[in-house]
Order: sequence, then C-alpha cells, then structure tokens
Amino acid sequence: MLLAREPRTLVGGLAALIYRSRPDDAPAPALYGVTGTNGKTTTTYFINALLQALGKRTGLIGTIEILAGGAPIPSLLTTPESTDVHALLALMRERGLDAASMEVSSHAVSFHRVDGIVFDVAGFTNLTQDHLDLHGSMEEYFRTKARLFTPGRARSAVVTVDDDWGVKLAAAAEIPVTTLATARPAGAGSGAPSGADWTVVNPVPRGLGTDFVLRHRDGAELRVHTGLPGSFNVANAALATVMVLAGGHEAAAVQTALDAGDPFTVAVPGRMQLVSTAPAAVVDFAHNPDALARALEAVRSPEPGSRVIIVFGATGQRDQGKRPAMGAIAARLADTVIVTDDDPHDEDAAGIRADVLAGAVEAKEREGLGCSIIEVFPRDAAIREAVDLAGPADTILVAGRGHEIWQEVKGVNLALDDRVELRSALTARGFTVLEDQRIES
Repeated sequence: MLLAREPRTLVGGLAALIYRSRPDDAPAPALYGVTGTNGKTTTTYFINALLQALGKRTGLIGTIEILAGGAPIPSLLTTPESTDVHALLALMRERGLDAASMEVSSHAVSFHRVDGIVFDVAGFTNLTQDHLDLHGSMEEYFRTKARLFTPGRARSAVVTVDDDWGVKLAAAAEIPVTTLATARPAGAGSGAPSGADWTVVNPVPRGLGTDFVLRHRDGAELRVHTGLPGSFNVANAALATVMVLAGGHEAAAVQTALDAGDPFTVAVPGRMQLVSTAPAAVVDFAHNPDALARALEAVRSPEPGSRVIIVFGATGQRDQGKRPAMGAIAARLADTVIVTDDDPHDEDAAGIRADVLAGAVEAKEREGLGCSIIEVFPRDAAIREAVDLAGPADTILVAGRGHEIWQEVKGVNLALDDRVELRSALTARGFTVLEDQRIES
C-alpha cells in the first residue's frame, strides 16, 4: 500500500506514464493551451478551426465538449481531471491527430488537472474578477494562472497585454513570450504602435463581425476577419492566429487558410450565439462583470430607438462580490434589466437575486439612469417576458449560462436551455428564428 498526503500532486505524472502521454512520448499532437478569465472557449474553437483550415486533424478539450477524432463527448468540467486528460491525449495520438487545443482554467492548475502536460504554446486572454471564492484575491488568482507559463508546463507563450495583468504576466513568464495588443490606448490612432510583438490595427465592422489587420513589430501583416460580434472576439481571433503562428506555422500558409476558410466565423455554442435577427436575440455565457459589460457593448445597435433588454442572474455558491457589480453594469448598459435565476445550486435563489437587484437599483438611483429594472423568475418566464417586451428593432441578451442545458437547484438538475426557451418564446410571438448551428468536429 502506498500513502500520499496530497494524491492529486502525483496522479498527473502517473497518468502520463501509464498513458504514454509524457512530453517525450512521440508522436503526440501539438498542444495549444488557453487560459484567462474570459475568451478561453471561443479562442480554443478558433484555434481548432484555423488548424483545420491548415489541413490538420485536430482535437479539442473544453467547457462545451471534447473532440478527439470521433463523435463529440459532452464536457462536465472546463478542464477534465488529469487521468481523463491523459487518456484523451493518448486517444488523440492513437487516432493520428496532429494538434489539440485545450482550455486551462485556474481550477485546473490549482487542482493539478494538467500535471504531466507540457503545452507547445500557452495563451493568455485576460484577467478580471472571477473565482475569488477559490483564490481569495486577484493577486492569488494571477499567481495561479502564471504557473502555466513555466518550463514544466509550456514551451512557449502568447500573452495578450491589453491590461496590467497581461503586462505583468509577460514580464514574469519563465518561457519565451510573444506579446499581443488588441485594444488601443485612449487617444491612440488605429495604426499607432503598441510596443507589443503583434498588434491589432485598422478594425473595420463588416456585418456583425470585424475585419482587422494583425501587424508585427517588423512590419509584416496578416488580414483577419471574424464574423462574431464584439471587440472581444477580435481579441480572441487575434490570439488564436498568433498562437498558431507560435506553433510553427508559416505566415503565408496561415494567411491562405484565413482567406479560404473564414475559420473565425464558426458558431461557438452559447458564445454570442445569434438566435434571431429581428429582434436580435443573443445567448452568451457572460457570467462575470467584465464579460457582461463586453457582451452588452457588443450587442448595442447604432439604430435610433433600438433598445437592449437583458436577462441574467448570478451563480450560487460562487464569488458573491461580483453580484452587485453585475447588476450595476446591466443598469448602465441596458434599457431593460430583467434579473432572474442562474444556477442557484444550494443557495437561496431569492437572496442571490436580491444581491444583483441591489447593485442595479443603487446604480440607477445614484447615477440617474433611465433603465427599467424588474425581477422575474423562474428563468424561462424571464426569457418570455423579455421577448414580450421586445420589438423587431430591439436586442435581447440572455446572459450567464450559454450552452448549458441543466439548471441546478437544491441538488436537482432541471432541464433548461436558454437557446431553446428563447426560440420558443420568439416563435410564439411570430418572430423568425435562425437554424441551430453546431461546430463541426
């Protein structure tokens, strides 16, 4: 019998040995790991799509599903347990896959789920308030993320340096780092240099998405398009592109793949997923302050008289400090705020709603905002209320749960898919809905 005080610290290495998925076990798929608060899922799907456009056979491990060269496997965790990860990598190797992209959450690092894995390229999106129930402070949250950017876990890195956390990570990383700037400083022109290795310049709206240029500090450029709305999807597409370049793919080949395949217009389930266009109805996973603000800014129409109606709540038994902050953001950026339930888990749902409502009402009164704020539950009723209030020129954003199809209440999983409820409510009012689209595996 063998005893260990912390078995998790040993399991990853043992699994790598058993499944022959250690870094020196060849041939193995090239691994792209993406961490950060927001954007991990979309960026991994973008990497997957770009690699496929380059002719590679790919796998994917993440929040929504697992793709390993066969039928999609539903995912229960953002990053599976280490035994499952190594088993999946062995399966990918057995099936002859060339590359795989993986979401790497802070929980995955803290709980040793990626032990024994060395990523060829690790990517960083951003760091904003989330998961403080686990980490306690933003500094500890950052230190956990930074552990991915060490020689024992990755060979190289691409770090988005749009904020102080990214700049700090790029300086602290113990592996070769390529820096990426996607947000322009206040007052800077569209082509102003950022000091980063790669910079997003000249973003131009096209349809719901954006055309932009990725410019290297040496003057080389790539033309990129994403069909998904929002500046954050420009950032996701830029990070995916630079990570693939860092993985050894030639810029000319990447440009050909970008031009021919339009890989960054792939539909990502529950991530700015468009359900109808008149009214515009969108389902998104935004479940923290930064993501909620970005989503609301992305869906705001420039058409005069168009209103934004948001349906959202907050998850139970998670960081309570973000609840009033999310309520305040919704009050500032939406015209109608409908506060409802997310996944209460074992916490009192009414208390969670009260925390969110308090932040919204305080912001409205303190800042003299003109929004209306209402509380509607359960969640399916709140979605119907939003559709009943909407006109063809308005936008409905249902935020917080994205692709999820179960709502956990007091230990019971209730069937609830925001996309299904939204389609049903829109159809009942006679609005036209779009076909449900899936990612190709």
